[in-house]
Amino acid sequence: MSLVFTGLIVFGGFYFYMLIHLPDVRQLKDMRMQLPLRVYSSDGKLIGEFGEKKLIPVTLEEVPKPFIHAILDTEDQRFYEHRGVDFLGLVRAALAYISSGKKSQGASTITMQVVRDCFLNREKTFGRKINEILLAFEIEQTFNKKEILELYLNKIYFGNRAYGIASAAQIYYGKTLQELTLPEMAMIAGLPQAPSRANPIANPEVARERRNHVLQRMLENKHISSAAYNAAIATPATTNYHESRVEVPAPYAAEMTRNTIVAKYGDDAYASGIKIYTTIDSRLQSIANQVLHDGILAYDRRHGYRGPEGRLAPANQAYWRRKLQNIAVINNLQPAAVLSANNNIISALLASGSTIQISVNNFSWAQPQLSRGDIIRVYKTTKNQWMFAQIPKIEGAIVVLNPKNGAVLAISGGFSFASSNYNRAIQAERQAGSAFKPFIYSAALEKGLTLATVINDAPLVFVDPATKNVWRPQNVTQTFRGPTRLRDALVHSINLVSIRLLQNIGVPFAVNYLKNFGFEGPREVPPSLALALGAGSITPLKMAVGYTVFANGGYKVTPFIINYVVETNNKGNKIVFQAEPITIPEENNQKIKLPEAPRVITPQTAYLITDAMKDVIKRGTATKAKTLNREDLAGKTGTTNEQIDNWFSGFNSDLVATVWLGFDQPRSTHEYGAQAPLSIWIDFMKDALANQPPHSIKRPDDITAVKIDPTTGFLANSEQDNAIFEIFTSNTAPKSTVPNQPPIIDDSIEQDEQITDSLF
Repeated sequence: MSLVFTGLIVFGGFYFYMLIHLPDVRQLKDMRMQLPLRVYSSDGKLIGEFGEKKLIPVTLEEVPKPFIHAILDTEDQRFYEHRGVDFLGLVRAALAYISSGKKSQGASTITMQVVRDCFLNREKTFGRKINEILLAFEIEQTFNKKEILELYLNKIYFGNRAYGIASAAQIYYGKTLQELTLPEMAMIAGLPQAPSRANPIANPEVARERRNHVLQRMLENKHISSAAYNAAIATPATTNYHESRVEVPAPYAAEMTRNTIVAKYGDDAYASGIKIYTTIDSRLQSIANQVLHDGILAYDRRHGYRGPEGRLAPANQAYWRRKLQNIAVINNLQPAAVLSANNNIISALLASGSTIQISVNNFSWAQPQLSRGDIIRVYKTTKNQWMFAQIPKIEGAIVVLNPKNGAVLAISGGFSFASSNYNRAIQAERQAGSAFKPFIYSAALEKGLTLATVINDAPLVFVDPATKNVWRPQNVTQTFRGPTRLRDALVHSINLVSIRLLQNIGVPFAVNYLKNFGFEGPREVPPSLALALGAGSITPLKMAVGYTVFANGGYKVTPFIINYVVETNNKGNKIVFQAEPITIPEENNQKIKLPEAPRVITPQTAYLITDAMKDVIKRGTATKAKTLNREDLAGKTGTTNEQIDNWFSGFNSDLVATVWLGFDQPRSTHEYGAQAPLSIWIDFMKDALANQPPHSIKRPDDITAVKIDPTTGFLANSEQDNAIFEIFTSNTAPKSTVPNQPPIIDDSIEQDEQITDSLF
C-alpha cells in the first residue's frame, strides 16, 4: 500500500507539473488563422495572393460528406465516441511497439493532431505524446466536436504549403471542394500522415498506395460502394501544382499593392488575413492584358522569326514530354516539340502529351525552317486555333486611369510578370517624344498664343559655342511646311514648330508651368529646347496622369490603387483603411465629401488642347483611330529619336490610357507610335467603351468660334472662299482681317542652345 500510495503521489505530482506547464487551449478560440495576404479587384475578384502558408478557411457545412468520411475513416474512426484520446488505439500502438521495438504507430486522434499542429511538433518522443494526450483532454472539454473537426480541416498541413483541405484542393487539383472527385478526395485525405512522402506531385506511386488505403477504409465502413471503389482505384494518381485561383490576372497591380501593405505591416502581413481591395476594374484589366499581349506579338511577327529556342535530342515522346514540362509557360506561350513540319502544316508535341496541328495560315509569317525536335512556342486563340509564336524581345506597358479621381483601373508593366517583375508602367523612365508636346502647347496657350498662331516651319541649325558641334533638328518627314498654325503643328507633330514655340514662350516659363501636370526635375523636364521634342524621361504612369488634366477639364488628380483594406480575425472583418482620393468637383458626392482636386490649368486651355488632340485622330498622326467611330476621343502619338521609344496617350472624359513600347536595353524599334502603341490603344478603347455614350468635357462659356484665314490665323474676309473656323477664348480671338504681309512668329533662333539629339 505504501508503494501504491507513493506511486500515486509521484504520478499526481508529475501530472500537475505537466499540466501547469501546458499552454492554455482556450487561446485557440482567439487564434488567428494564418491566412495569406489577398488582393482583389474593385469588384471583389482575386488578382493576387502572397504568403508562405496557403489557407482557404471553410466551415464543416461546406465540406462534402464523402470527404468527411474519407478523413474520419482514415484518421479517427471513433472520433465521435472518444473524449480526445482513443485508448484502444493506444493499446494497439503499445503492442506494435513491444513486438517490433519501433514506434511504428502513433495512435493520434484528430484532436491530438490538432494539438500537435497548434502547440507541439512531430518529434516522436514519449514526452511529446504525454503532452499531446493531456492537451487533447483539455481541448475536448473546451470545444465541441464540430469545432475540433473544423480546426483540423482548416489547419492541418497537406504538403506544398497547403494548410487545410480547401487549400489542398486548389494546390493539387485547381478545384474547389465541391468540384473534387472521389479519388481526389481520398488522395487529399491520405496526406496528413506523411505530407511529403505521400505527395502526389513528388511521389505519385506512394500517393496512389495511400489513396487506395483511404478508399479501402471507406469501403470497409460502407461509405462507398464496391463499384465506386473499383472505379476510384483505377484512376491515375498523378497531379500538377496549381497556383491560387486568380480570377483576373493583374500581377503588376498585385505586386504594387503588396509592396505598399508590407511596408506598413511588415512580414506579419503575409499571415494576418489582410484583404486589399484595389481600384482595378476586372473587365478593363482583362481587356488591357489581352490587347498588350496581342499587340506585342503582332509587333514581333512583323519583325520576323528568330529561330527555335532549342532542340531536343532524339528520344521517345515520354522523354520529350518530361523535358517540355521543365520549360516555363510565358504569358500563355506554351513550349512544344516539333514532330514534323512542311510548307502546309506543323505537328508538335505539348508538355501535356497532346499532339497539335498548326495550319499554314498560322505560321506563314515566320516561314520557319524546322526539324524534328525543335522547341517552338504555341498558343491557342479564342477560336480554338493553334498559333505559331516566339517569346518577344520587345516590352510594353499600359496604364488606364479614371481622370476624375486618379484611380488606376488597369495596369500592366510588361509582356510576362513571370519572366520579369520589372514594372515598366511605374519604373521605366523613358523619353516621351512627341507625346509630350500637348503639355508644351498648353503652356503656349497660357502665355497668350492661340491655336491659330502661325509659326514658321523651316530649317534650324544650332551650334554649341564651346565645342562647335552642330545640331540640326528635323521633322520626321524631312520636309518643311513654312508658316504653320499651332493646331496643324500639333496635329501633324511638327518638330521645328514645337522648338520655335518653346523658344517664343521661354524655357524657364515652360519648366515652371509643367509642374501643373506633375513633371519636374531636370530628368523629367530638362531646361533646354529639346524639351519641346519630349527629351525628358518619364514613366507611363506619369504620362497618363499628365493627360488626366486635359481629360477632366484642368484638375490635378493623384493616382492611387488601394481602395480599402480589411483585417480579418475571429470576430469578423474590419475595414482599417479607406481611400479618400482627391476628386474633381463635378464628381464630389454631397453625402461623402472627398478632398477636392486643385485646378492647375484653365478649363479653356484644357478644352482647346483636347479639341486639337481630337484632330490628331480625325486628320493627323492617329487617323487609324477613326475606325472607332467616336467623336469624344483625343490623343497624341510619340516616337523618340531613332525610334527607340513608341507612345500613344489618349482619352475621353471617362478613361485615360497610355501605351508604351520599347526594348529594356534601348535600341530602335524601327516603328513609330502610330503603329504598335496606337493599335493597342485602339483595341483597348474599342472594348472598354463598347456600348458607352460619348463623353467629353463641357465647352466653357467664353469659348468662341471664329472664321479665320487658314494661312495667317487672322479674321477671314467676308468674301474669302477658303476660310475655316477656329476656336478661341473671348479675349484671344482675332479682331482684324488678313494683313498684306502675314505675320510669322519667331522666324529665327539664337544659335547658342546646348546640342542634343533630335526627337520626333
